[in-house]
Amino acid sequence: MAKVTGIGGAFLRADDPKALYAWYEKHLGLTLQSGCFMFEAAEQRGPVVVSFFKRGSDYFPVSQPAMLNFQVDDLDALLDALIAAGAEVDPKRQREDYGSFGWFTDPEGNRVELWQPA
Repeated sequence: MAKVTGIGGAFLRADDPKALYAWYEKHLGLTLQSGCFMFEAAEQRGPVVVSFFKRGSDYFPVSQPAMLNFQVDDLDALLDALIAAGAEVDPKRQREDYGSFGWFTDPEGNRVELWQPA
């Protein structure tokens, strides 16, 4: 039987996609190529996760239909850089056996999760 072999992408609506791409490039070090951000398999530091939440879950804003989660190589340094740049960063940082997590809100109001795999 044919089966799914991985995530092909994440697609979000934005009021100003061009400005949002520029913000992510500047603050997260992403590189726009072919009209999107791409993450090569060899650069992945951990598995890609798909997780379903109850509609009323407060893990991310109920008004937000989806949340991005980016793998990072240095969670604390990236969150500190976002704070220094004036971004809205959740002061909570969560440490688990499988990695560390932090959150920020992008200029379009999307809560985004950062994950440094263990």
